[in-house]
Amino acid sequence: MKILLVEDEKLLADSLKTLLENKGFQVETAYDGITGEEYAQLGVYDLLILDVMMPGLNGYELARAVRAKRVSTPILMLTARSSVEDRIEGLNAGADYYLTKPFDTRELLACINTLLRRQGKQVDELTFGNTALDLETCTLICGEKSLRLSAREFDVMRFLLQSKDRILPKEMILARVWGYDSNAVENHVEVYIGFLRKKLKAIGSNVRIEAIRRLGYHLEVDE
Repeated sequence: MKILLVEDEKLLADSLKTLLENKGFQVETAYDGITGEEYAQLGVYDLLILDVMMPGLNGYELARAVRAKRVSTPILMLTARSSVEDRIEGLNAGADYYLTKPFDTRELLACINTLLRRQGKQVDELTFGNTALDLETCTLICGEKSLRLSAREFDVMRFLLQSKDRILPKEMILARVWGYDSNAVENHVEVYIGFLRKKLKAIGSNVRIEAIRRLGYHLEVDE
């Protein structure tokens, strides 16, 4: 699961990043609202965690901007502003949950897991055609045949399966799998798509990764 954390207190942001990564999440950070908006609108995250009081755009403005772009990613707001009016403003701006500082890390993790469950993100496997991806073992399965995927192959395949027949541009796959600030280039995506195509063929899958010229990739099922 990939989380975007937008928090201008760098020490707190880095501490939360470490905490969440130790729990198995992938976390990218932004330290101001404008950068956070650029990241969030990519639509490649499973959850957004937003501070309220930030330079550039505050959390309310950022949430409104994200929702205006029809990004439906769950939003968790973390803030010291705890009045009823503040909570109402945050929820009306598009937040799904409002957690006040200081908070217990156990409550934060519970909130995160609850929001991900609501979105149907916490499942054991993803399926398409006659093929499944086991999320616990990173294994691609078709009938009695199966192959373990590398970490990067798994991330690319999971993103494709979550999107099913929606076309994913290469730059979106790069941002989701390698990270917004990565030095990886589009050729990296092409290489891993090639690996996955071979593995799908090896297990007898009827799922194809189809390239749409100048647009990106999506999945199709051979009848």
